[in-house]
Amino acid sequence: MKKYVIVGTGHRGTQAYILPFVKELPDCAKLVAACDRNPKRARAALDYAGCDAKVYSADEFDKMLEAEKPDGVIVTTMDATHDEYIIRALEAGCDVISEKPMTTDGDKCNAIIEAEKRTGKKVTVTFNCRFLPYFVRIKELLREKAIGDIYSVHFEWMLNTSHGADYFRRWHSRRENSGSLLIHKSTHHFDLINWWLEDEPVKVNAFGTRRFYTPDHQPHGERCLTCEYKSTCAYAMDITTEADGFYKKIYLDVEDVDGYKRDRCIFSEEIDIEDTVALNVQYKSGTVMTYSLNAHAPYEGMKVVFNGSDGRIEIENMSADFYADAPVKTVRIFNRKNEEISYKFPNTAIFSKELAGADQLTKDNLGGHGGSDPVMRAAIFRGCTQDPLGQLADTYAGAMSLGIGAAANVSMKEDRAVYLNEIFDFMK
Repeated sequence: MKKYVIVGTGHRGTQAYILPFVKELPDCAKLVAACDRNPKRARAALDYAGCDAKVYSADEFDKMLEAEKPDGVIVTTMDATHDEYIIRALEAGCDVISEKPMTTDGDKCNAIIEAEKRTGKKVTVTFNCRFLPYFVRIKELLREKAIGDIYSVHFEWMLNTSHGADYFRRWHSRRENSGSLLIHKSTHHFDLINWWLEDEPVKVNAFGTRRFYTPDHQPHGERCLTCEYKSTCAYAMDITTEADGFYKKIYLDVEDVDGYKRDRCIFSEEIDIEDTVALNVQYKSGTVMTYSLNAHAPYEGMKVVFNGSDGRIEIENMSADFYADAPVKTVRIFNRKNEEISYKFPNTAIFSKELAGADQLTKDNLGGHGGSDPVMRAAIFRGCTQDPLGQLADTYAGAMSLGIGAAANVSMKEDRAVYLNEIFDFMK
């Protein structure tokens, strides 16, 4: 039985880790402590999950490590603070499980990699998309050379005005906290492409703008709870009832400690991240990618195209808004024999004995992120005896993913193409 502590007890920390320690992993892992800059939130999160772990404040992080002597530290704090906790945990002799993104810029990433090398401890980055059966099948097809060598990729991701807007309510809307959506959100997508291609990004050219979530979009207040326009606002959020009252427990009821407002207006003057981005990436092999992220689309989903020496793969995955009643989840291969091969996918996530270190298990798609979260947790906490597809991500994968976003941020700021070897010491 391994012991863990967690730092960061917001929505992700609670739902993806604290609650599963109680409901899903009690036979193999135990959460012994939770740490947060708002100890009142940490207590609320533990009470919500029915977990009897101890509570520490953020300035007691080192004290917690010394007192509890955990086998692993889970980091689910604000993105820009990941490096601080990761490095201190490594130096205390602990392995680390970090939520994506591993951190928000090259300097912080360089420091993490140096600390990992110096201490001999290990950082695992939780890219749950690698565990979705749909994405796993794409990985297998590319590894099987279903369309030969890959020449180019087009990747389009759409966030609707429910999911997309929520990033502009939270701490994510400030670049100093999240590094922008190109770091916080797109890191998923960049990691998928890197993992699918088994290739290294080299050069990035990017463009971005904020045209939708702007102060002049409509009349607004500071937050939804007290806004005089909320009765007529299509984007208003009721924090008292959101997520069946969960948000009230871990955010609204503990505001008196740190002043963090979870329902800030999505049209706030303080927002300084883009809501629309487009970029080009060149890979070491010569493959090129075009990527776009739209955080205000009328429906949610992704479209990916791979063009190869032996054909083309077209991927579509849409399941909300216009597609709510008829979800689309397809992979179509067009080869040079004038043939089309189509694949259908079940609504369950299956992972093998080799990956989980246990008997074959099946989790329904209500298990978080299409079923990928429980699969990923099993691989991490139950022990991975083999990992033939490389689904468990290390600091290199974390660096390559955030590196595209970090290079893109520099590219937009300086209006030029940026090489990743400008960002990372280990690529120089």
